[in-house]
Amino acid sequence: MIRSRPTVRGIAGLGIACLLVATGCRPLAEHPIIQEATAEVRENARVAEVLGGPVTCSTSVRGTANETDGIAMLEFDVVGSKGKGVVAVEGKKTAGDWGVTMLELRPKAGDRVSLTADLEARTGTDTPKFDPTASSGTSSSAPPPGDIEIILPPGPPGQ
Repeated sequence: MIRSRPTVRGIAGLGIACLLVATGCRPLAEHPIIQEATAEVRENARVAEVLGGPVTCSTSVRGTANETDGIAMLEFDVVGSKGKGVVAVEGKKTAGDWGVTMLELRPKAGDRVSLTADLEARTGTDTPKFDPTASSGTSSSAPPPGDIEIILPPGPPGQ
């Protein structure tokens, strides 16, 4: 029986293949929620106030983005003229599209700054705002349904 020893090239190739499978064959820096987060961080006045402008985002991204489960938790470094920090971004994949669920600046010196509402205000969201004074969008004059009675058979479930 002939045995061969694994080569460094073979081990490196296997490692790269595993990395590509784990990251969905694209670098994390190109992930949609990272693209959205970096755009917000670069343009956000509160980030510039804390870190000083201009703000530079690192292309080295840490964390996980699972395409199958549709959950991502990522972070990257940012630098401004007055300081450094880390941006944490979390996202969820719904109906094939990624969306940011949390965006936060964690400066090296100072308190955390939530940027989620700033991002939603800039980009808009598909979640409608509740307005109790708004009129109903329907013109139906039918009354709402009355009480509903559900009669269950006697005995424990499954019998």
